[in-house]
Amino acid sequence: MLVKLIFEFVVVLGAIFLGSRSGGVGLGLWGGAGVLVLSYGFGLPPTTPPIDVMLIILAVIMAAAVMEAAGGIDYLVGMAERIIRRNPRQITIVAPLVCYLFPFGAGTGHVFYPLLPIIYQVAYENGIRPERPMAVATIASQQAITASPVSAAMAAMIALYEPLGIGLPQIMLICVPATVIGVIVAALVQTRVGKELKDDPCS
Repeated sequence: MLVKLIFEFVVVLGAIFLGSRSGGVGLGLWGGAGVLVLSYGFGLPPTTPPIDVMLIILAVIMAAAVMEAAGGIDYLVGMAERIIRRNPRQITIVAPLVCYLFPFGAGTGHVFYPLLPIIYQVAYENGIRPERPMAVATIASQQAITASPVSAAMAAMIALYEPLGIGLPQIMLICVPATVIGVIVAALVQTRVGKELKDDPCS
């Protein structure tokens, strides 16, 4: 039994490795190949497709597309830029929190990309290493997906924990504080990373 489990684990890791090397559509193809090997080679029954999660992803993408077409993304970027420019000396903390709020509300991490050039410019103009706020902002955008009530990640967690009597409110009571505190701690640590811009001969 243990040997079979190890071989199944090797198949999963192999499919992930080969898929990540292929990228794009190749990732899905190698994932399908792994499922075929596990199903026909090891006799494991394949699970049903995650229809609910797929529909939530579709809804999030459609909402983001409508928001983009209506000019909502530009409006939000303008608001975020004003907040970031109003607090230039605290950009390493403010920018990640702003980048947390974007995906939290939209359910996808892709909406924060327009903020990266703004963060870079404001940080550089104020003598702060741009990689400090940019690194944490990228992490914050992904952490927000875990806590967002409209993300596919949250839908997957609800599907996993609802049979145990744990619903959306309980999950958010854990995920929101944990991710926000994590982002703030990471931002505070990042304020000390590397030399100051004025002291760095490479800048």
